[in-house]
Amino acid sequence: MVNKTQIKAALPRELLASVVVFLVALPLCMGIAIASGMPPAKGLITGIIGGIVVGFLAGSPLQVSGPAAGLAVLVFELVRQHGVAMLGPILLLAGVLQLLAGRLRLGCWFRVTAPAVVYGMLAGIGVLIVLSQVHVMFDSAPQPSGVDNLLGFPATLAAALALESAGNGWQAGALGLGTIAIMCGWERWRPQRLRCVPGALLGVAAMTATSLWLALPVNRVQVPADLSEAIDWLRPDDLLALADPSLLVAAFALAFIASAETLLSAAAVDRMHSGQRSDFDRELSAQGIGNMLCGVLGALPMTGVIVRSSANVQAGAQTRASAILHGLWLLAFVVVLGSLLQQIPVASLAGVLVYTGVKLVDFKAFRGLGRYGRMPMFTYAATALAIIFTDLLTGVLLGFALTLLKLALKAARLKIALVSLGEPGHMELRLSGAATFLKVPALTQVLDGVPPGTTLHVPLGNLSYIDHACLELLEDWGRSQAAKGTRLVLEQRRLKRRVEGRLRTTAGVGV
Repeated sequence: MVNKTQIKAALPRELLASVVVFLVALPLCMGIAIASGMPPAKGLITGIIGGIVVGFLAGSPLQVSGPAAGLAVLVFELVRQHGVAMLGPILLLAGVLQLLAGRLRLGCWFRVTAPAVVYGMLAGIGVLIVLSQVHVMFDSAPQPSGVDNLLGFPATLAAALALESAGNGWQAGALGLGTIAIMCGWERWRPQRLRCVPGALLGVAAMTATSLWLALPVNRVQVPADLSEAIDWLRPDDLLALADPSLLVAAFALAFIASAETLLSAAAVDRMHSGQRSDFDRELSAQGIGNMLCGVLGALPMTGVIVRSSANVQAGAQTRASAILHGLWLLAFVVVLGSLLQQIPVASLAGVLVYTGVKLVDFKAFRGLGRYGRMPMFTYAATALAIIFTDLLTGVLLGFALTLLKLALKAARLKIALVSLGEPGHMELRLSGAATFLKVPALTQVLDGVPPGTTLHVPLGNLSYIDHACLELLEDWGRSQAAKGTRLVLEQRRLKRRVEGRLRTTAGVGV
């Protein structure tokens, strides 16, 4: 049991860490909401629930939960296709699926996802965020797809740079670029003793002050004076829409991606400290409860997020108190100083998201995959490009398909060699690897080259696996060649794994 003395000793450290996380989370919650096509207050609600509720229930005590850039593209697409009202039911069902998965102790299975698919997914999402937010950074509306955003950017830039026009896009763009410049400079040159001060907060604060000082006519954040006005309660009638198969697919996709991102983040946080390890099933259940609440309140989906979590660890947090307190700070700030948020230029928050999107494209991870061959690198690139040019679900499914293809090709790798033994009339068929049905044609071709009257020895000791199709091919060949004086001898000594089907002794076949 933790006594009062230990609590008092830990409280100052947890308070400091919670303030650091709050300062990191504040601009990200609003910026991710804007990138998702939702009001900034929706992101703040998710951040508050992620801190207070999920922070209390979490199986990863040092992980911080809130709206994630990795889901912004998916949410934007869902809102565009089905409307804001349908996001609540989708998120509620996704939360239920996460809760059930946690209760059924399926947490470890969400971490089976190949790293190449995860890194490729994040890279594709990062590019889409950049392509959409560069429009917002110039006070222009983003297009519905990555390709449209890319093709439409020259027109947005031309309109912003037309200084003689009535538009103010160039002023907004300057604020966004200023935010990015401050974040880059702070990351590179910040003093060690100020390492806990987030660059995003400095950038947004500086550009907000500049815009107010120069009285720039740019778009600013719209936050209601009363946070309850941002809550869109889930209506029972909306739940009936879940009978639509497309909404069910969306809920499953949201649950899977959010769970995979959360548990991968939790594993990364565990590597940052030496304290309590994460309980992945409990974390998954906590995320499910949090997303169910977000669905009921009409907020954004949440995941465990690595940027805020790493800030929490680096600030010295050792318990879940920091994550909970950061949610309380978000709530207090919105309630007491909500009018201050209304002074923040939207372009500055878009600059934060552009910087975040660029960081999601991890070229170091891409190069690291090269240690495992070209296929993981190809999977990374194919997943990212498919997400950019089609949609998130298609890209992820393509990544999984390529991963399964790699496994199938590796599993089907079989070396076949037909060699003569010292004794006349005796040959050996040497098999090494996995003998599956995919290798039946190659095996058949080799067997056709065995001269009649030969005693063919087939040692199975170097096989890691042999399936029924290959085994039956050998037995059928032995029976068909018996009339020609050919004899097949299957040697199953030292077989590394079980042989599918029972080796049978038939006419002309010796075991």
